[in-house]
Amino acid sequence: MKYFLISLTVIALIFAIYLFILLRPSCRKINDKRLLCEYAHRGLHGNGIPENSLAAFKNAVDNGFGIELDIQLSSDGEVMVFHDYTLSRMTGDDRKLSDLTAAELMELRLDGGEEHIPTLRQVLDLVDGKVPLLIELKGESLNTSLCPAANEILKSYSGVYCVESFNPILLSWYRKNRHDVVRGLLTTNLCKDKKTTPLNLALDIMVMNVLARPDFIAYNHRYPNRFVLKMITKIWRPETFAWTVREKESYDILHIKGERTIFEGFTPDN
Repeated sequence: MKYFLISLTVIALIFAIYLFILLRPSCRKINDKRLLCEYAHRGLHGNGIPENSLAAFKNAVDNGFGIELDIQLSSDGEVMVFHDYTLSRMTGDDRKLSDLTAAELMELRLDGGEEHIPTLRQVLDLVDGKVPLLIELKGESLNTSLCPAANEILKSYSGVYCVESFNPILLSWYRKNRHDVVRGLLTTNLCKDKKTTPLNLALDIMVMNVLARPDFIAYNHRYPNRFVLKMITKIWRPETFAWTVREKESYDILHIKGERTIFEGFTPDN
């Protein structure tokens, strides 16, 4: 009985450390309510307008939607707006984005049309503070060089923006160096979507929140009932966004529940 009680105490202590130290988000409120809106995933694209293009971003601005976009670095250190690490799906080029210079990347055309891969600077000039930006920091390593490069550009931007990432290391950079910038953790069921590895398991149970201390959680709307997600939202009540909603029916259900979405493939009522 003695050893059972000791084991139970140890388990309870480990769970308390996980819940109140490792899992805990920042718990600060997002004061600028303009950030709490609907976001067009990679811009308002479709019908000949490619994702993450200046045309898609202009379309979102014209329709009054916030813009979700992805950034990563070219080989010469320019912050480019593009989702995939390889260029093949959107440009037909089999190389990695990080292997080309900004000038080389802007020569490529998106989806066989006239639109090119834009730089973050070009997107900011176009949006000019008219709608909020939700900027995803791309990266699957410990390399944080994207963060200071993006921050150097964004620090003089007068519009409203926040950052998000699947990578807690990138969010940790913002926590330490730009604590004023709202940051969010992207989460899904990686062990189901990809494969079960120690890293994916750690990301799935959000144990690395201790590094990121996110201000909001952006979760895959296909997995709304994950135990960890339920626990963190019930106990700590951070702001949440549901991604990527591609059906109007799913959007309507989430909207009735009061959830904000990152949507794609249709234009919701604004």
